[in-house]
Amino acid sequence: MRRWIILGALAAVIAVPFLLRPDAESTETADDVLVLITPHNEAIRHEFGLAFATWYEERTGRTVAMDWRVIGGTSEIARFLASEYTASFRNHWINNLNESWDFDVQGAFANGRLGDDADPRERQAREAFLASDVSCGIDLFFGGGPYDFIRQARMGQLVKTRVFETHPEWFEDDVIPFEYAGEGYWDPDHRWTGTVLSSYGMIYNRDVLKLRGIENPPERWDDLRNPALLGSVALTDPTKSGSIAKAFENVIQQQMQEELERTPDDEARAVRAGWVRGLQLLQLAAANSRYFTDSSQKPPIDVAAGNCAIGMCIDFYGRQQAEAVRRRGDSVRVDYVSPPGGSVSSVDPIGILRGAPNHEVAELFIEFVMSMDGQKIWNFEPGSAGGPQHFALRRLPVRRDFYTEAHREFRSDPDDEPYAAGEQLIYRAQWTGFLFREMSFIIRVMGFDTHAELVDAWKTIIDAGQPPEAMAVLQDMSAVDYDIAQGLVKEVIGARNKVRELELAKELGNHFRRQYAEAARVAREHQP
Repeated sequence: MRRWIILGALAAVIAVPFLLRPDAESTETADDVLVLITPHNEAIRHEFGLAFATWYEERTGRTVAMDWRVIGGTSEIARFLASEYTASFRNHWINNLNESWDFDVQGAFANGRLGDDADPRERQAREAFLASDVSCGIDLFFGGGPYDFIRQARMGQLVKTRVFETHPEWFEDDVIPFEYAGEGYWDPDHRWTGTVLSSYGMIYNRDVLKLRGIENPPERWDDLRNPALLGSVALTDPTKSGSIAKAFENVIQQQMQEELERTPDDEARAVRAGWVRGLQLLQLAAANSRYFTDSSQKPPIDVAAGNCAIGMCIDFYGRQQAEAVRRRGDSVRVDYVSPPGGSVSSVDPIGILRGAPNHEVAELFIEFVMSMDGQKIWNFEPGSAGGPQHFALRRLPVRRDFYTEAHREFRSDPDDEPYAAGEQLIYRAQWTGFLFREMSFIIRVMGFDTHAELVDAWKTIIDAGQPPEAMAVLQDMSAVDYDIAQGLVKEVIGARNKVRELELAKELGNHFRRQYAEAARVAREHQP
């Protein structure tokens, strides 16, 4: 009898969330459906789903159901879309165009860099794809970083959206500038637009910092080097998260910018020296890290729980987690900081995918998100007029005209003014933009694949008092300097030959393992 009571109670616990869940329009009963693929979290999906359904019915007199596809971060989404479009175009090429399929066609049809001098058959495949309406079965790509959307647009997997023609007044400098602080905010060919701003920084736990003898909270990226943080930094694998890769790029760009301030007449030297300094900083952050996770949402959770002292994260993840801690106990032990001059405000875009099954609904969703009605959802307090119903999303809208005194009293972050920042990092795409994937690859190999050896060397060096001789060996970046990154590494990554990429990862990994072992040996020789 007791066993049945326990099983009944367990069943009730499992059932209650489903019974209390608010009704959502079913894809089977709604008049229309919108299929979206996104890395956005559940709170964002929930609030935009509710708000758009209301707006859509008022606008069209029809109901709409949101079909969210959540498969991981932007890297996983990009791989999924590439696979789906390859299968879809292959079917179109063989069955509709009566052409034969081979690896040349597969490599050419989505190649946005295919030159005019390419093989005629490759040009034919590329032109056929761009003229087609082949589909991946999904309407919208919503959220991620501009790098991913630039690639999707270049490949031809995103198509033009009409919002630029129906609301040209939204895409002026006083509303959504084309570029701000070096960051592009919308596509010149109108295939995507930024919807909301993201910056990067560190979430930290004051209690854990004090346990490690650190009284002052972090302010700059350099604070991640602190030996007292050994085993207490939370990082994300940049090859799995485009947003965190962007944060790492910000670290490197800041070092380049500081080097340029020292020698303003020698940009080439500043870029190369800043690249090395940035990698050295990230190497020590990795040496202090407890782990490299696949999910950019995990570090803020672990820092709030006290499992780590500091985590690199996107601004809104940090703010949301800090707010959640305050709500539970009115505590200020967890907070977030964006390093001054160490982060740009980049956008999370939205775009319509080629062959969108529900194209008209997708166009209306973009119009809603970019309207002031949609922008309020990002940063208004829950329950305020025009705001979200349940969750404070703590995001900063992309529209400059959102930041008015009339909106201030309703905002969840009334003091944040992204277009009025003081010390500003100016993003220069020509420095690192073309090395985004190569940078992520190098950081992963240097800090993640060789993590055990790196931590062992760093601990030995700390115990020896950080002798300069050992630090010089540990932080030797000659194997991955700027010229090698844009030469050998870029050649291998760009070839999309997975076998060669794995071979290079193994070669560099073995190099760093030997280097870390040597650094530890030198440190032991200089131990007091």
